Amino acid sequence: MPQRLWLERYGESFETVENNNTFYRLPARQTFESWKDRTPDTFVMAVKASRFLTHVKRLRDPEEPVGRLMAAAGGLGAKLGPVLLQLPPTLTADPGLLGACLDCFPAHVRVAVEPRHTSWWSEAVREVLSAHGAALCWADRLGRPLTPLWRTADWGYLRFHEGAADPWPAYGDGAFRSWLRRLGGTWDERCEVYVYFNNDPGGAAVRDAARYAGLARAEGWPVSRTPSGV
Repeated sequence: MPQRLWLERYGESFETVENNNTFYRLPARQTFESWKDRTPDTFVMAVKASRFLTHVKRLRDPEEPVGRLMAAAGGLGAKLGPVLLQLPPTLTADPGLLGACLDCFPAHVRVAVEPRHTSWWSEAVREVLSAHGAALCWADRLGRPLTPLWRTADWGYLRFHEGAADPWPAYGDGAFRSWLRRLGGTWDERCEVYVYFNNDPGGAAVRDAARYAGLARAEGWPVSRTPSGV
């Protein structure tokens, strides 16, 4: 189908998406408003924060980039989901810097943080996240957790980066069931947990998202709209 209809088609199949385009170039507020108007009423869009904030400024002087992000992404209205702060792998832990950045976000906006340097796995960092109600982003590569499995908020955020099944980079059911057990040991069915796949090559992300949702549904979890038979 024409590319101009891709978003509508996606919205018919899935109830949420993680927008990574915003990491590379922040669209105008009118673009976010257009996405709001073109998606179903219950649709939720998570937004990855600009690399200017996380990779160029490295969380320093966050007021202006956070304000600019929220002014634009606010065009989604009630469809705005969590904001993802994916930190560069070379950025070492600075709980004070992270706390100052989180302070800049409006209280009603959910923020997930994905550190990628092992120095962040400290009680001080955990306390900063918990104090702000920010979720530590759980991440997977090759079926294994890349982060501690901390619960720092009353909601969760999980990203699947690369599976170990065939064909690459797909995931197998064993990995999915392990993650369902981890999630089930941390949250219950009353909590919202956002789960996204960015293992895109060969369409693996779409198939894996649908399969994961099917396994979760079979175990009794409430699951948002996903396609069947993918």
